[in-house]
Amino acid sequence: METALTRLVGVRHPIVQTGMGWVAGPRLVSATANAGALGILASATMTPDRLRAAIREIRSRTDAPFGVNLRADASDAGDRVRIMIEEGVRVASFALAPSPELIAELKEAGVVVIPSVGARRHAEKVAAWGADAVIVQGGEGGGHTGEVATTVLLPQVVDAVRIPVVAAGGFFDGRGLVAALAYGAAGVAMGTRFLLTSDSTVPDAVKARYLAATVKDVTVTTAVDGLPHRMLRTDLVNSLENSGRTRTLMRAVRRAAGFRKLSGLTWRQMVREGLALRHGKELSWSQVLLAANTPMLLKSAMVDGRWDLGVMASGQVAGVIEDLPSCAELVNRMMAQAAEIVGALSAGGASMRA
Repeated sequence: METALTRLVGVRHPIVQTGMGWVAGPRLVSATANAGALGILASATMTPDRLRAAIREIRSRTDAPFGVNLRADASDAGDRVRIMIEEGVRVASFALAPSPELIAELKEAGVVVIPSVGARRHAEKVAAWGADAVIVQGGEGGGHTGEVATTVLLPQVVDAVRIPVVAAGGFFDGRGLVAALAYGAAGVAMGTRFLLTSDSTVPDAVKARYLAATVKDVTVTTAVDGLPHRMLRTDLVNSLENSGRTRTLMRAVRRAAGFRKLSGLTWRQMVREGLALRHGKELSWSQVLLAANTPMLLKSAMVDGRWDLGVMASGQVAGVIEDLPSCAELVNRMMAQAAEIVGALSAGGASMRA
């Protein structure tokens, strides 16, 4: 199925696996790429040296195009961009809008720039700055998210920009792909659905928690870092929402101390990171510290298997996913279902004309 997205990045199918922290590593990205979709490596939790090594590991596993997700506000973003360019990465994606200068540097090197946005005005801004395409995430999506549903946000953005738009938030099968294309999107991006594959390195016990979840078990909370964050409801989420300020601060300090050990950040650097993530919000000190060490909360679940202690970012689709296919099985199944639907619609239209 050829669309503006497949032509732009050189993949066979208009499906993107998003850059989920601690989840989208070399194994998942290369499996996605080999399945004909666009895999995106999550680099925010990696050192620059580890990023280079991860890119080379993916290269050893696949010849297909793939991308790297970057934090545009990272202090070493320029260094990471240079690594990508030197290693010949095809696509750069961003969770926050990259600067016009960063977009220009990447495009000059032949890298396709695809920021992720959650509002029409943000899509218009990055399009004006030269972005090649944009991923638009509706409120159904996992992690930090907005309030507007994909079915409302997507057509707004499609009508507002003249670059390919990729729909995210609420997609998991071929029916969703056809619906997104009908809205004018050039493809779909999925996080939770790729997390729940056999190629994902997320521990089995954590995957089991996702599979057991119902739609009602997926919630949006500001208790973790002061920003709307979609995740599975766990004892940790409940305790953060119900604890008093003093108890929450003590817990945040303990977790921050652990993250310092993991990241090598000083307390001053950590507080600066937390403050930078406020995005103009009024946060308590506990939320500032939790914002700075959210990567540790994610790692507890996604790497260490401690779903009881960590954050389990999740799209609402976790409540309707029931299996763990390989990336190849997932992509092939989606494309077969999409082709069947399109064929049925075409046949229906032909019979109506007859």
